[in-house]
Amino acid sequence: MLAVLVGLAAPLDSQIVLERYAARLLALEPPKAVIFSYSVSQAGPRNIEQTHRQYRSGESVRDETLTVDGQPLRPKITRIARYRDRYAVDAIAPRATQYAFLFIRAVRAGNAYDYVYRAEPLNATGNFVVEGLTIDGKTYLPSLIRFRTSNGTLAGTGSIGFAKSGKYWVATAANVAATVNGKPARERITFSGYQFPGSLPKSTFQAPKPLPTPALPSF
Repeated sequence: MLAVLVGLAAPLDSQIVLERYAARLLALEPPKAVIFSYSVSQAGPRNIEQTHRQYRSGESVRDETLTVDGQPLRPKITRIARYRDRYAVDAIAPRATQYAFLFIRAVRAGNAYDYVYRAEPLNATGNFVVEGLTIDGKTYLPSLIRFRTSNGTLAGTGSIGFAKSGKYWVATAANVAATVNGKPARERITFSGYQFPGSLPKSTFQAPKPLPTPALPSF
């Protein structure tokens, strides 16, 4: 253990870390297609326990609800839609054009360091504002993004964690603690089972055909 400690290099200058972070974000290539599972647990004005499987190619999405409150759905509920991946790292990660970063500390993470920053918005903000950022000291991509959010009757704070899966950097968990109409609420989403096929067939994003209605025989 002592040899490992002696061999660990000193943390990098915080500005160098930010420069590498910016370069890595520019170099990111999103997967052409992705399949993954996610679970949603929500407590508050509404209590939800669900598991889903999602298929995505660009903005085309097939979302299948597999279980509700621990009970399998037969048949499963399938929703076909188009929308941007709100949990993609390149959609969430703060940029220097949007935020000023204040270095807080370097944190030992195995045989490297992670770098923790506070984020201060530079311009007028929307309903999602990044408050902090932890940069992974091996990839120089965000391993944790802390944020606050507000939307009408909802206000809360939360975090989104990221890690490597295959050759991609993906969301692993999202947590939010909020108030909705003045009542406390919590939500946790966990992501797992990532697969990255080269493509998905067009039929993936076609709504399932309803079963034919049996016709009564005529007399």
